[in-house]
Amino acid sequence: MIAKTLAVGRKELQQIARDTPTLLILLFIPAFFLLLYGYALNFDIRNVSLAVQDGDRSTESRELVSAFVNSGYFRLVGYVDSDADVSALVDRNEARATLVVPSSFERRLRSGLPATVQLIVDGDNANTASTVSGYARSIVAEFGGVSMLPVTLEPRIWYNPQLRSTLFLVPGLIAYISMITAVVSTALSVVGEKERGTMEQIRMSPVHPLSYVLGKTLPYLGISFAAALLVILASMVLFDLPMRGSWWLLCLAIGLFLVGAQAQGLLISTMAESQQVAFQVALLSSFLPTFILSGFIFPITSMPPVVQAVTYVVPARYFLVALRAIVLKGAGIDAFWHDLVALALFATITLGLAAVRLSREWS
Repeated sequence: MIAKTLAVGRKELQQIARDTPTLLILLFIPAFFLLLYGYALNFDIRNVSLAVQDGDRSTESRELVSAFVNSGYFRLVGYVDSDADVSALVDRNEARATLVVPSSFERRLRSGLPATVQLIVDGDNANTASTVSGYARSIVAEFGGVSMLPVTLEPRIWYNPQLRSTLFLVPGLIAYISMITAVVSTALSVVGEKERGTMEQIRMSPVHPLSYVLGKTLPYLGISFAAALLVILASMVLFDLPMRGSWWLLCLAIGLFLVGAQAQGLLISTMAESQQVAFQVALLSSFLPTFILSGFIFPITSMPPVVQAVTYVVPARYFLVALRAIVLKGAGIDAFWHDLVALALFATITLGLAAVRLSREWS
């Protein structure tokens, strides 16, 4: 019994040793994921983009701003002069928080009167907003304690004043569900033709590879688009998700995102040899990046620079920005047009790569 077991084990070990790709995957992929997500999974929030509306422009106000910047939690992105400038920065995600110092700040402090500063926080991410408000309270309290000045902080949360976690989680879940379903649905399409043996017939037909790719994409695009809208409508009914922006912009963002996701699935399908492999690769390439590297759960600014660079190829990163800007903030296209351009580029490049892969197989 033991001898037979060892013989089977030796045979299997020899097969694994001859299968170099599988051996490398088994050895190094776990370590790679440990390094990648070990650094990415970080609940600490750093480098919070901070704008300052300093109506006092005094020595005390500049020292307060320095206390925020030197704390290590905040990164100064600039000064603004009006409420409209504050709103524009928040809508474009250029400032996560804005410190507002009143014009009477220095005069009240020198008179021994209490002075209040305001912190406007973008509430589209409830966890981040709560943490940022806590950081600011600690900094203001320490500033007042060291300088013996009566300074208090008045936080003001925009777009989600109750800090409801649902308004933060639901847009991420919409992107997460849409990405997985779109990638998996198309990942099984081309490889299914290979397994059924009908791929040779398609190769002999006058259909161009690009036409074939687009034809494979369009039916699933319609189904995925309807499913995404259904999820959004269900979220509005069940979880009180607001709709403060344009439905046309929302449909545009969803369309670009789904085209890119389905193009990714098609590219996987052209490279895989079986539906099982295609399903596993599709799930792995859509599930983990969308959940971890899109800003859905963990702030991208808190990740190491190398991991932040990886997030630029994750389409859900751009879709989440556009989705939250439209649904929660009611922002116009000028606030997130570059995210739509990134989604369009991802879709175009991925569709092109899928067509090139098919054309090489057909030639």
